[in-house]
Amino acid sequence: MATTRTANAHWEGALLDGAGSVSLDSSGIGSYEVSWASRATEANGKTSPEELIAAAHSTCYSMALSHGLAQAGTPPQTVDTRADVTFQPGEGITGIHLTVRASIPGLSAEDFAAAAEDAKKNCPVSKALAGTTITLDAELV
Repeated sequence: MATTRTANAHWEGALLDGAGSVSLDSSGIGSYEVSWASRATEANGKTSPEELIAAAHSTCYSMALSHGLAQAGTPPQTVDTRADVTFQPGEGITGIHLTVRASIPGLSAEDFAAAAEDAKKNCPVSKALAGTTITLDAELV
């Protein structure tokens, strides 16, 4: 069965001096302020579309890697993923860099590298962001 998740954004004013908020409605966990300045310069306690994409991508990637490893008979003890989404004003999102550190007893570095690459290519968020260059730094700990 398919699921749908919902967020709503509210914006007031022009791009450069306006401001708004985004609410995570499906979970009900909160509403977060956004502004052009928080997107193009310093966050200053506000979020941005790129930070929300980074949150989605790091979570999805961790889930996909964990699932692939478990299916191969080597479930991880831990998977920690960081997603850095780069935004260039006037150009857009120019890249995403995933950094993953995982503890997986009994798994070779070669098998881990293959599983990490497979998760990068096949996690649903990676697929949705296929028009963006995605790089990966994966390491066993």
